Amino acid sequence: MDADFDIGARLRAVRTGNGLSQRQLARQVDVSHATISLIELNRTNPSVGLLKKILDGIPMALADFFAMEAAGPRQVFFAPGDLVEIAGGAISYRQVGRDMTGRKLQMLHEVYKPGADTGRSMISHEAEEGGIVLRGRLEVTVGDQKRVLGPGDSYYFDSRTPHRFRNVGKEECELVTACTPPSV
Repeated sequence: MDADFDIGARLRAVRTGNGLSQRQLARQVDVSHATISLIELNRTNPSVGLLKKILDGIPMALADFFAMEAAGPRQVFFAPGDLVEIAGGAISYRQVGRDMTGRKLQMLHEVYKPGADTGRSMISHEAEEGGIVLRGRLEVTVGDQKRVLGPGDSYYFDSRTPHRFRNVGKEECELVTACTPPSV
């Protein structure tokens, strides 16, 4: 193994990327919280057997753990071409950042073509979301509330409440939105 390989940092990245706290992982694999903490702080070097037991709780193969590319610093600044299209079609959802692993916030640049709609069925998911309309007109329905928003108007709500979005204008509607946790 490479002498510069940082097992602690890698385990922390894998654990947080899977949305687990140290305590949750420790309970899942029946080891002490202190053991996970000491490994992540590089204060103890786990045996192969212990590391495999911990990774089984994620789940991740030992080979995959060592084969992963080390995460470099996360990108901080994004040019328009850096945004990642995650939908396309009548509604464009361009995400800020490629990898949402371990992220707590998802930001999108959305464009709705005239008449575009998220669907007749209301959607809901475990998150909070908000947005600001930059141009165009967007009808936002949240539960039994409905409003048409224009440039500068905004919304913010608990996404567990059934909701729907629809462009009711004759031009594209553009907005910037945020969702926490990411709903990808």
